[in-house]
Parts: sequence; C-alpha cells; structure tokens
Amino acid sequence: MPKPKSSASETIAPIPRLKITGSKYATTDLNVRTEAKDDSSVVAVVDKGSKLKVTKTISNGFRYVSYRSKGRWVKNKYLSDTKPKSTASGSSSSGAGGISGAPCPGGSSVESGLTPDAIRVHRALCHRYPQFTSFLGRRSSSGNHGSGRAVDCMISNSSVGWAAAKWVRANAKSLGVSEVIYRQQIWTVQRSSDGWRSMSDRGSATANHMDHVHVSVYGNSGSA
Repeated sequence: MPKPKSSASETIAPIPRLKITGSKYATTDLNVRTEAKDDSSVVAVVDKGSKLKVTKTISNGFRYVSYRSKGRWVKNKYLSDTKPKSTASGSSSSGAGGISGAPCPGGSSVESGLTPDAIRVHRALCHRYPQFTSFLGRRSSSGNHGSGRAVDCMISNSSVGWAAAKWVRANAKSLGVSEVIYRQQIWTVQRSSDGWRSMSDRGSATANHMDHVHVSVYGNSGSA
C-alpha cells in the first residue's frame, strides 16, 4: 500500500524556542508581529527607545523577541544595542506647540453636540493631518460618542494614522484626551505606563478601528 502524502498542515514551521540572549532598543516606533512576515498580524506597537528582550533567532529580516512573555517578531534593522536619543524637543510628535484651534477648512458641522475637548481634537487634527478623509462626532449611542466626548478620524493610510494617533497620545493633556484607539490597539491615560495594548477582535475592520483613529476626551479639560 502506498504511503500517504503529508498534508500542508504537517509542514508548518515549528515555533522557535524563546531563549533570551540579551536586550536591544527600538530605534523607531516598531510593529510587533505574530510571524516573521510583513503581512502578519500586528499585536502591538512599541515606542522608540523601548527595551526588548531578544533571542539570537533571525528570519526574513525579523528577530524573535519576548513581548509580554510571548514569542513575537520585530524588524531586526530597527534594533540597537544602545538607546536612541530623544528627538521630542521641537518635533512634531510631542508638545503642545502647533496645536491649531482654528475652524477646519472642511466645515464645522461635525462639531454639533461635541464637548470643547472633542472640538479641540477635531480642529487640531484636521489642520495637522489633512490626509484624514472625514470626521465623525456625536451619534445616537451610549458611551462617549453619545455624550459628544469622542471623535472618529477616518484614514486609509496607516502610516499617517499611526503618526496622528501617537501625536494625540503625546499631547493628551493639552487636548483633554482620555483614550486613543487605532488598528486594534488602545492607549488610555489611566494605564498610560502600559503603552499601546491589544484589543480583542470585534469582527469587522471598522469595529476594530482599522480605518479610523478613535479619540475619547474628558469634556473640557484641555489647555490648547
């Protein structure tokens, strides 16, 4: 009797052993992925300067690292033995400088029913990131959108989306922001030290915030 052929599922590469050999620093905001592939799922984004425990395993340009005690993959070329110098001073990623309070060129109809902080976020982002295609504000629902304390900023370019999400996080106090969600990652003031945290799958691209940056605010606590 001929020997049966192996199925595709039997040829899956084994998961590497998570043997920590040292640590390295992220030289840029770095995607943490489930596999050593550019199109694999992103489970988190670590900030520039974050220290990661690493292994010697490198595959397809990715290094196997420990992230929250689990084996994950990051681009090896963005890892360094030394911590990168901060570029926050005078940059566009932090600080309250450059926050516009002028009405948006696209109009102010979305601001109807929004709290001062939510209006502050809308105006700051429409001027700083004109790539946003539209903004959504108050709607008939429970939670922050129903109370006018949230803005959804629609964007298809994930690079711009992440830049905006991180800028809002860096300027949370000036804008009165309490929470930022983007691409199934959440950051909150209450758990600021945890950085970006993964969220469970909600079933669709919009529900998982893949196509927009969601910003929740306190109401009227911003100073910008």
